[in-house]
Amino acid sequence: MEMEDYASSDEDYHYDSDQDDSVEAYENDEDYALLSSKGPTTKVITKESLLVAQKEDLRRVMEMLSVREQHARTLLIYHRWDVEKLFAVYVDKGKAFLFGEAGVTVDEHPDSDSSLPSTVMCYICMEDVARVETTRMDCSHCFCNSCWIEHFIVKINEGQSKRIRCMQHKCNSICDEAVVRTLLSRKHPDMAEKYERFLLESYIEDNKRVKWCPSTPHCGNAIRVEDDELCEVECSCGLQFCFRCLSEAHSPCSCLMWELWAKKCRDESETVNWITVHTKPCPKCHKPVEKNGGCNLVSCICGQAFCWLCGGATGREHTWSSIAGHSCGRYKEQEKTAERAKRDLYRYMHYHNRYKAHTDSFKIESKLKETIQGKIAISEEKDSTLRDYSWVNNGLSRLFRSRRVLSYSYAFAFYMFGDELFKEEMTEAQREIKQNLFEDQQQQLEANVEKLSKILEEPFETFSDDKVVEIRMQILNLSTIIDKLCQKMYECIENDLLGSLHLGIHSIAPYKSKGIERASELSVCWNNKVNTEMLLSEKDYCIYAASVGVTAELDRASGSGSSDDNGCSSRKRARKDGLGGGFFDLNLPAEFVDRN
Repeated sequence: MEMEDYASSDEDYHYDSDQDDSVEAYENDEDYALLSSKGPTTKVITKESLLVAQKEDLRRVMEMLSVREQHARTLLIYHRWDVEKLFAVYVDKGKAFLFGEAGVTVDEHPDSDSSLPSTVMCYICMEDVARVETTRMDCSHCFCNSCWIEHFIVKINEGQSKRIRCMQHKCNSICDEAVVRTLLSRKHPDMAEKYERFLLESYIEDNKRVKWCPSTPHCGNAIRVEDDELCEVECSCGLQFCFRCLSEAHSPCSCLMWELWAKKCRDESETVNWITVHTKPCPKCHKPVEKNGGCNLVSCICGQAFCWLCGGATGREHTWSSIAGHSCGRYKEQEKTAERAKRDLYRYMHYHNRYKAHTDSFKIESKLKETIQGKIAISEEKDSTLRDYSWVNNGLSRLFRSRRVLSYSYAFAFYMFGDELFKEEMTEAQREIKQNLFEDQQQQLEANVEKLSKILEEPFETFSDDKVVEIRMQILNLSTIIDKLCQKMYECIENDLLGSLHLGIHSIAPYKSKGIERASELSVCWNNKVNTEMLLSEKDYCIYAASVGVTAELDRASGSGSSDDNGCSSRKRARKDGLGGGFFDLNLPAEFVDRN
């Protein structure tokens, strides 16, 4: 593929006055990594903000249903932390159904201590136990503390700590987390800490809108999406990935397509295909033999001679003047298999070569950024009327994004128009029409991307002002057209290609004109003291401080520390002294001052 071919033709792009608005809007876009004015729809949840994010959902359920925190957590874990779904069940089917389904039992009339006998029979260990050594859950089932503790330990070790059920046979109620915490803390503080950690991480592990960042080594962040989970996001650590499958960002490929393509590229399946096409097994040692001459009588390194046409060993039965029992000219199924493998290999090489070519181009063009910054610095030092060169950086950003789309479009085409996934979904005629439609759009995008790449490599710092203005208009024009072509390709894939199929498992992340959205960090702030105390109890703060590796004391009476207009603490988390000195706050509100 020669870039001169694209530069020599003007048929692929044009400029007219109707595009003034879109070009100017593109030129004036200072930060092309951000999304539209409605704000980011993804949040980064750090260790510091994890508990606060969890408490925010707990508070909504507690206020809506007038329940305690442990009951709200049980409901949310059952509904995978989907607050909207929980409220929908509450509205449609009522509170009783909601509680019963999740195993929540609200004990509205607890028995008084005076009404209970001094000793109670534990039906687990079948012993009489003093009343003070027993615990009764909200479901009214009472057993001795020793049995409860053993039950809790077994469930935690089995990985069921988030929903520990009552020991009573056929009882569906979930044990009160406060009771679990209290009983375990007496004799097994390590298990109590493990239990707390599981409850805290449940917000990420069981929440379909929150997932860990797949960075390696792990950055410790989680990403929460506010809208559709079918999207591509960028963590604050810089990693861009698909939120649904946690692989690298791969649109316009669906998650299944990308999984198959990545596996096909990294395993040895294509090597096996090459061996099948270009070699034949020795009839004696069965090692693959490649023919390096024109004669069809070949010899293996083991000394065995055999016929290249049929693979049979030469000797008394098989000579060039007499063939007994078989014929080299007869059709065999193995030959049909070899031809199919050869065809599939050439098809794979066609798409893989173009996929790799654009991937390699992206890596090379990534080095352009530093070079272009140097060109801009030289241009700004010149005595010129041109001072704003943001259009160069914006054009480079557009080149990066469109190059990535082009690269993955070949992986998409390999499966869309092959036999692996959609063989029964389309007739040959339909496949040909759709393939021509897609390849026409792909070709237009490819031509304009190569033109943009060539223009950005021009030494514009040596050109006159008139020539720079001309290049500027070409870059702005190409950037606008490439954006529209990318958008058109995504619409074609969603509506004309994937949208017409019966299989609904193939969906792609929507096209983002301004690139993959960078998630904003979830702020840890409150507007007033009431909300603060509602969100963080003293017990929760201790758990929270332990989870981020900090030991601290609560000082509710202190009002030290500055805060901004939104009620957010302006103090930052300080590093721990290397000699084990003092600890400082973790961006908590000013009401919570850490002391050592």
